[in-house]
Amino acid sequence: MSDRLITSRLPVVAAPMAGGPSTVALAEAVATAGGFPFLAGGYAAPDDLLAQIERLRAAGVPFGVNLFVPSTEPVDDAAFAAYAAELGDEAAAYDLTLDDVPLTDDDNWDAKLALLVAHPVPVVSFTFGLPDPAAIAALNAVGTRVLVSVTSPAEALLATDVGADGLVVQGAAAGGHSATFDDTRDPEPLDTATLVRRVRAVTPLPVVAAGGVDGPEAVRRLLDAGAEAVAVGTLLLRTDEAGTSPTHRRALGDPAHTETVVTRAFTGRPARALRNGFVDRHQATGLTAYPAVHHLTRALRKAAGAAGDADRLHLWAGTGFRSAPTGPAADVVRALARDI
Repeated sequence: MSDRLITSRLPVVAAPMAGGPSTVALAEAVATAGGFPFLAGGYAAPDDLLAQIERLRAAGVPFGVNLFVPSTEPVDDAAFAAYAAELGDEAAAYDLTLDDVPLTDDDNWDAKLALLVAHPVPVVSFTFGLPDPAAIAALNAVGTRVLVSVTSPAEALLATDVGADGLVVQGAAAGGHSATFDDTRDPEPLDTATLVRRVRAVTPLPVVAAGGVDGPEAVRRLLDAGAEAVAVGTLLLRTDEAGTSPTHRRALGDPAHTETVVTRAFTGRPARALRNGFVDRHQATGLTAYPAVHHLTRALRKAAGAAGDADRLHLWAGTGFRSAPTGPAADVVRALARDI
């Protein structure tokens, strides 16, 4: 087994982007260009995830799979019902009625872990918390390296203690959900290179750096800070092979969107998105309740996306969204590796 966690020719990783953007076609394009892609296991049904794994395995490219560690935090039923009522007018725009009883699940956690033990992949990464040490040991036993996503040196130490083989160090500039273990905490506003250095000072584990990657200069800075590889997500959202919705694609290129914000409004967990009307109207509520809020707003977000309504859609994006190009994903990978 190689000492390096990321065994691709180039130290450029396609971050897992759950909910549609990460596709097998995107993974193949990234791998063919020399990068290391991750499949997004979050929200995927186990059978669908297995089909994606088998397609990539048949293509003979290196890849990893990401899973969401399920939340065990209780939901405040009264606060949840109040938030459902607050969103009533948003839902009414699409003739939807929101259920004020929270729905929670574990995203088929046991089934996906069993799948990855039975059908091993080179690397598995975990987001939103710590997997059980037994899960790490079971994956290691079948030849899989395990990464844990962290947002602070304290989380990095916890991941080291449970036996992780490496870390995904996510800075605050990253788009989409924060990987923070404590979803009541917003990510500390540190640039990713500084965070990588702080993490490297407390643990010897190898690091993949994520967040704020808007070009080759950012890649060089993160590698110089001590990262083994650099993960990119937002810059791939508009590429030909990504499964990003047309509404999301248009919004990323729309000059009317000028900033990103960290919000819990869409899913109940901190996530960086383009600022839009939904964020402005509901940001102050700040209800922390994932995945209950994710399930609450899911039908509304789906309807908004289908209608081209960027005002009510979760427009996940990192701070470098203005640099996200159209065209082949391979061009993005090669451009990011220009200064290596």
